[in-house]
Amino acid sequence: MIGIRREDKNRWERRVPLTPDHVAELTRRGVPVAVQPSEVRVFPDDAYRRAGARLSENLAESDVVIGVKEVPLGKLTPGTTYAFFSHVIKGQPANMPMLRRLMDLGGTLVDYERIVDDRGRRLIFFGRHAGFAGMLDTLWALGRRLAHERIDSPFAPIRMAHEYADLEDAHQALSRVGDEIRRDGLPPALHPAVFGFTGSGNASRGAQEIFDLLPHEVVCPERLEDLFTNPDTPRNLLHKVVFGRGDRIRRKDGAPFDAAAFSPGDGLHESAMARHLTRLTVLVNGVYWTPGHPPVVGPDDLAAMWSEPDPPRLRVIGDISCDLPGSIAATVKITTPGDPVYVYEVATGRAVPGVSGHGPVVLAIDNLPCQLPVDASQHFGDALSRFVPAIARCDWTAPFASLRIPDEIRRAVIVHRGALTPAYAYLGAYLAERAGRLA
Repeated sequence: MIGIRREDKNRWERRVPLTPDHVAELTRRGVPVAVQPSEVRVFPDDAYRRAGARLSENLAESDVVIGVKEVPLGKLTPGTTYAFFSHVIKGQPANMPMLRRLMDLGGTLVDYERIVDDRGRRLIFFGRHAGFAGMLDTLWALGRRLAHERIDSPFAPIRMAHEYADLEDAHQALSRVGDEIRRDGLPPALHPAVFGFTGSGNASRGAQEIFDLLPHEVVCPERLEDLFTNPDTPRNLLHKVVFGRGDRIRRKDGAPFDAAAFSPGDGLHESAMARHLTRLTVLVNGVYWTPGHPPVVGPDDLAAMWSEPDPPRLRVIGDISCDLPGSIAATVKITTPGDPVYVYEVATGRAVPGVSGHGPVVLAIDNLPCQLPVDASQHFGDALSRFVPAIARCDWTAPFASLRIPDEIRRAVIVHRGALTPAYAYLGAYLAERAGRLA
């Protein structure tokens, strides 16, 4: 039996790994499903009951328990196989206690983030919807910051992602904003408005998909200066620049950057973003960051920008990647849709609530897709449901090498029966490091 757990990260988390439609198809195929009741889930309990699921507070009879976000330590049960986003593969300190507890209980962990094909491409993800929501929220934050500066802008009417009925509703709202930009142009204090994007994955592409609904032109990083020196730069367009790895990273010795030769933590590379940051109005960060990578925005970059007599152009950093610590030095805490932004106070490194302060506004919500729960859950479940029958049939008590599961799922098994699998043995060092700090 497959058990769908109730999400309990926060009151905003309304997503599901499988919708009632997915459950109905699974039950027709002979896969029994139990669902924990929930008052906040975007799909009501009755919809799952009608789909053939059994509602049960206790999922102890389930062979596999699936969810979306991390399972709290106190809710992990002995010998259970779990599938969820664990956020442990980078050795994230916040989730090492959960990983240790799951291992101590003899559990098994399948991490959606590591369900990949034979070329390493992710097959099951919310990233695109993280980009959708993150871009909408970033535009909302820009409108708020400009209003605080008493600058009337076309971004003022934009709402946060969860305040729209669905993506179509958001698209229509942005269409109206785009019409205003084309008709009236941007205020002089905002011209030219430059939006920078980092990353090449689903999150960055989703953010760009939302931004591209607005009137804009694409500018190469090398041409940013021209926007400010050319008197004919149009006022009725936004300007979009995408920073590839070669734009963000350079060799310390001045040699040409070679992506094939780049290795995180090799000591030979550093960030090259400082020269671009002063030209940006908004930075939308979607890089996949691991320890050892040069930062996209380092603390020295921010200190230099906010030491000038005039305030910098950079108003908002939308950190969709949301690693803590990670690629953006200003991301010093995680936020929620109910309290989505803060100002990174450059002088002290503190997070100051709201949009007022000496530093950039930072959006750092780590579960952005929860703001588009129906669209995101449908898309995610479409990808996951094809693997569920095999997951349900598997005898998870068998040795790891003998598990009869698709290769895509095998690659995602981080822990099996309480032990790290060979591909994830490196996490033992992170667990030992944490244990040493507590000793």
